[in-house]
Amino acid sequence: MRQQPKEDGMIMYSNASAGEFLTLAPLGLSATHVYPAFVFGALTYFIIVFCNMLVLTTIAVSKKLHKPMFILLFNLPISDMLGATAFFPQLLLSIVTQNRVISYPACITQGFLIHFYGTGNLLILTAMAYDRYIAICCPLRYNTIMSQNNLIRIIIAIWFLNFSLMFTLFVLLVRFKVCRTNIVDLYCNNPSLVKLVCEDTRLNNYYGIVLVVLGGPLLILIYTYAQILHTCVMTNHTDARRKAIQTCGTHLVVFLILQINTAFTLIAHRIESASPFIRRALGVSILIFPPFLDPIIYGLKTAELKQSILLYLKRKACSTKL
Repeated sequence: MRQQPKEDGMIMYSNASAGEFLTLAPLGLSATHVYPAFVFGALTYFIIVFCNMLVLTTIAVSKKLHKPMFILLFNLPISDMLGATAFFPQLLLSIVTQNRVISYPACITQGFLIHFYGTGNLLILTAMAYDRYIAICCPLRYNTIMSQNNLIRIIIAIWFLNFSLMFTLFVLLVRFKVCRTNIVDLYCNNPSLVKLVCEDTRLNNYYGIVLVVLGGPLLILIYTYAQILHTCVMTNHTDARRKAIQTCGTHLVVFLILQINTAFTLIAHRIESASPFIRRALGVSILIFPPFLDPIIYGLKTAELKQSILLYLKRKACSTKL
């Protein structure tokens, strides 16, 4: 964007068109750290894609995993890989080239995909919490409530609601013309893009806060896990209680980490005194830790999935030898 001097000494910014370029926050890498950072980032991205593809493939080929819980879980690696792919390739390219410039359309696309991933994960984890709630609190009605038709409706609702919410969020954003070019984060997202606008963006801010912080997923999760906890306390079967806590404990931790990190990152954008380093670290952690840890956590903690993964790997190893 070009700056044009005004007669009174102030600076007037020309409106940035869709063909102009933005500058992401610097990575702060010295020349000696460029290639180690590239190798580490590429290795992390490879592990994320490999582990998530392993979970996807195992669920797809193992008939005993064709149950509501695992079919819902099937959607999580898809969302995780989408978020990682929206972030890592652009990051790796900028590490190698030491160029933090990104076009406005590419920035909008990256921001949309990253928010689509984050919201998608929250909705998928919420649906998985609902599935566990029905399985533990209403076991006799589980097959009726989580029937194949209802399961398909839930999955369609997840992706349709996710797309609708994110489409609205970015339609509210692209109606403005930006008057700045410096992105304050290491990647494009809605809060950093809103900061490029010099017009009244209160509607965007209110929509973003309500969408993430006060939205339905957290309320649904609190209700479902309160009911699960009540059922576990009331039941006299120690094995059932232990199995329920083991099944839901990890899921609850994964959800809360994602929800809390997202909430603190967005709140930090609205507090001028907040440390940019902490805000950027929290923002990047949302894109690294859930995609990296989700397949590992669910693969190790879910007995059926773990056994199926090991069996699938053994079959692949045997077929390779033959």
